Amino acid sequence: MKRSLVVRRSTPRRRASSSLAPARTGGLSIVDRQERFTPQDRGPRINEQIRISPIRLIGPEGEQLGLVPTAQALEKAREAGLDLVEVAANERPPVCKIMDYGKFRYQQSKKVGKQTQQKRKEIRVSPVTGQHDLEVKINQARRFLEHHDKVFVTVRFRGRQIQHIEEGQRIMKEIVDKLADLSKLEKSPGMEGKHLTALFAPK
Repeated sequence: MKRSLVVRRSTPRRRASSSLAPARTGGLSIVDRQERFTPQDRGPRINEQIRISPIRLIGPEGEQLGLVPTAQALEKAREAGLDLVEVAANERPPVCKIMDYGKFRYQQSKKVGKQTQQKRKEIRVSPVTGQHDLEVKINQARRFLEHHDKVFVTVRFRGRQIQHIEEGQRIMKEIVDKLADLSKLEKSPGMEGKHLTALFAPK
């Protein structure tokens, strides 16, 4: 009796796609697409970048112009030779202002630069500091203020000097008077332990 042979063809197995591999959509992986389209912080939206309409409009002199269609606001900005700048994006509707955007950015960068460069210097005296030495300290403080630095003045009382606090107050008053033309008091004179202190900021 002949036995028939049955030949079984093995079906090639498909390779399982790795769950870790990024999925591809239109030639770009999802990761690629996310990186390409992630919005970057490029400052406020200006001119044609402003898509929402209407907006609450502020004129170039700060006048409130109320709700205005964005296209109309852009036309007003062009007629004035200025830009339409979104100044409050989180408001609904957003608030926009007609201004010179280049000048605005320049002024902002100057403010940041001035804040970064400003330092705090310290001048120390005591109730027994002589008049000549006191004048030297005051002139030093004036130079700091002229360079737009803050000046922290400390009158230090040692030992029994604290019993003559009025002498320290007299010295501090002289310093305040002689720096008044260059400075404003950011912290008025006051006692901190055994120290009489004050903080001067340039005008």
